[in-house]
Amino acid sequence: MSRITDELPRFVGVPMNGMLIVMKAIVTFSGFLMALTFGLVVVIRYGFGGDLFAYEEWLLGISIVGFFAGAVLASERKLHINADILGIVIQNPRLIWWRGFVVLLIEVLVTLFVVYACYMSLLDDFSFPRLRATPVLRIPFVSWRIAIMVAFAFMSMFSAAYLYVHIRKGLGLPLNSDSAEGAVK
Repeated sequence: MSRITDELPRFVGVPMNGMLIVMKAIVTFSGFLMALTFGLVVVIRYGFGGDLFAYEEWLLGISIVGFFAGAVLASERKLHINADILGIVIQNPRLIWWRGFVVLLIEVLVTLFVVYACYMSLLDDFSFPRLRATPVLRIPFVSWRIAIMVAFAFMSMFSAAYLYVHIRKGLGLPLNSDSAEGAVK
């Protein structure tokens, strides 16, 4: 099975594959840590009548980062929900290509706009003399916002990769998966 990163030039695809390994590790770590923490909360709170001090603050940050790392993985596999009814209605191959082009272009533009909006939000955060933080552990909110901006940047990279491959297909240019299929036959 060919991945989208295999269709890109190596100097782009290889670092994106490395980034996917990091995202998988983040999702695995955050999922395990959330399950472990919630299990400990139940045992400590209801079993021993104790409390995990301010676990909500650091677990919130880890869950946000894990969620957005999962969103990057979904972007790589093109698993986001797409309620585009035109994909069912349009039968003309040329119109199907143009619909795909427009949808991917809008996706790239929207994710890039979100990256820009996150950047502007960060500028606002850094304009204060002291960074806003959680009440107990004083974890700066900006750390989570940086993670969200990075995740949207990665999502836009994968949308742009799908757009690149879509344009190459539309122009009739060969893809790496085409040459691999020819070698197998």
